[in-house]
Formats: sequence, structure tokens, C-alpha cells
Amino acid sequence: MTLIIDCGSTKAEWVVLDGKNVVKRFITNGFNPNFTDNEIIRKTIDDAKNAIDNQNVKRIVFYGSGCGSDTNQNKVAMIFAMVYKINDIEVYPDTLGACHALFGRNPGIACILGTGSNACLYDGNKITQSIVSLGFMLGDEGGGCHIGKRIVHDCFLGIMPQDLRDKFDEKYHLDRETLLKNVYHGEAPSRYLAEFAMFATENIESQYVKKTVGECFEEFIKDYLKPHAELADMSDSVAFVGSVAFAFQGILLQVLENHNIKCSKILKNPMDGLIDYYGNL
Repeated sequence: MTLIIDCGSTKAEWVVLDGKNVVKRFITNGFNPNFTDNEIIRKTIDDAKNAIDNQNVKRIVFYGSGCGSDTNQNKVAMIFAMVYKINDIEVYPDTLGACHALFGRNPGIACILGTGSNACLYDGNKITQSIVSLGFMLGDEGGGCHIGKRIVHDCFLGIMPQDLRDKFDEKYHLDRETLLKNVYHGEAPSRYLAEFAMFATENIESQYVKKTVGECFEEFIKDYLKPHAELADMSDSVAFVGSVAFAFQGILLQVLENHNIKCSKILKNPMDGLIDYYGNL
């Protein structure tokens, strides 16, 4: 049995695969080794192991946010080894998971728009060019956390139209002290901020929301897509994965069209593509 995990900062999807057959599939909270405590990571993995119900897992393949460095890959692999007591553990960045899910063994530019964001150039075998991820405090433009920050910022500073501010207050009853406590002292600040992007999806017909989300996607294109020199030659091989890309795909496609960038595919999450990828190896 092979255990495949696609783990973002907000949620993680777990699949036990026996050849091409899915034996078990479920979702837990996600984590990011850049800012999630090791004990929380261990507990998440341990709880997931209990949910797997003693399936005979011999191999673990993990794709995760924050796993672009050797240090974090080794950290996550070590925790998995402690819980599962096996040696066949592979830990990769979420960008490679997006590549495998979106393109399989074909080249393309894979883009992630979930809680966080990223993009990379894939040659059908490996990532040949990627953008340095600075996390939710300094980067992740276009992701759910970025959109959520804009929503909260504009509400508290009075930039958001009054009718939407009234809806926001009615939904969240949020005061400044609670907001700052959760952002600066909470267990999962990126997940907390990304939750406010849901308010944007609920009011997606608002001109304010279209403009704000569009501006966030403009920043993603500028910082994550335009640096890839091959973009002009591969503009029809750009694909997206992630809940934010899927939820706001109408706005995203319009912004891409404004830059003459074609989008070949948008997946809500990569797991279906990963199941096909590993089922056909």
C-alpha cells in the first residue's frame, strides 16, 4: 500500500492506494513546517494514521507547503518515520505535486493558488525553475491568505463599501483585539486569515470583490508568472491548482486573458491527478 498526502497550510488530503485502487481517502487539517510546531505536525500525522485503520502502508509520498528546503523535507520525513516506523518515505514540495497532478509527464508551468501561492516551470520530469517562497507574511500573493488580509484590512480601514462592511460585521462580529490576537499569537495565522477569503466567494458578484481579488491575481502574475522567461513560448501550457484558483476562476481567467496568458486547466485540488499519476507508474 502507498500513502499519498497532499498537504497545504489549511488542509491535507490523504489517500491509501493499492495499485490503481483507492482504499481510503480523507481530509485533515494541514500544516506548514515553516510555522507549525513539530508536536502539532506529529499529532496530525498520528491522528491520520489512526484514521487509516491499520492499512498495511509500506511507502509514503508526501507533497507539502513549506517543503521546498532539505531541512523541512528531512523534518517532515523524520516525524513520519517516528509515527509509521517505515523507511520508504518521500517528501516533496507542493509545487512538484501540482506538476504531477496537472501535467503528469508533460512539460508546463504549474501554478498553485490555495491558502498560499507559487509557480514553477516543469520539464515533464523535474522542476527546472521556481520562485522563492516567502510564506504568508512576506509573499503568497494571490493566495487565500493574501485575499483574506485584503478583505480584513479594507473592512477595518473603511475601504470596503458600507453594505459589505455590514455583512462582514454580521458574519464575524470581529473586533480589533481578537483579530490581532489570532494573527500574531494564534496557532495557524495563515489558515485564520485565509478563512476571510470565503467572504469574498460569498460576495463574488460585488464589484469591490472582483476588483480586489483581481488585484491580488495581478500581483501573482507579476511576481510568480512573469519571471519565467519561457512564459511567452508556453502561454498555452499554464495550469492552476488550488481552492482559490477554482473558486475565483472567472476572475482569474479574465486577468490571465488581459495578459494574453492561456490557462489549460484548473483543478480544485491535486489529489485526483496524483492518484492517476501513481496509479499509472
